[in-house]
Amino acid sequence: MGNSAVEHAVENLKQAKVRITPQRYAILEYLIEHHSHPTADEIFKALEERFPNMSVATVYNNLRRFVEIGLVQEMSYGDAASHFDYSSHKHYHAICTNCGKIEDFFYPGLEDVEMASSQLTGYQITEHRLEVYGLCPDCQALLGDH
Repeated sequence: MGNSAVEHAVENLKQAKVRITPQRYAILEYLIEHHSHPTADEIFKALEERFPNMSVATVYNNLRRFVEIGLVQEMSYGDAASHFDYSSHKHYHAICTNCGKIEDFFYPGLEDVEMASSQLTGYQITEHRLEVYGLCPDCQALLGDH
């Protein structure tokens, strides 16, 4: 995955007429290489040594831009900070209600949900998201739930 994914994303930015700054490249690269669904703050902390003049606002503004272009998905849950996810394929999220860890998964049976919901509601459906909540294996072990 690594570098070819970064190059593909950079190509998408160029097509969207977005200038490739070193900070922008680093933020995108971080998102692609870390599948931890980081917050803007986590990305800022990871990159602040390389870019001492970069602010959290710079990271956040670039992430917003990536979301607008469709390169990145913003995941916000209630009042907590948004998490950001780069993905080149459709997937869903399992979220731990104890530690907040987010795990990607794909379930092919859900591909028909847009068509079915369109037929049931008359809506013109453009996308769908799925989130499931529970305890991750680490928290199950920690809390003694089996």
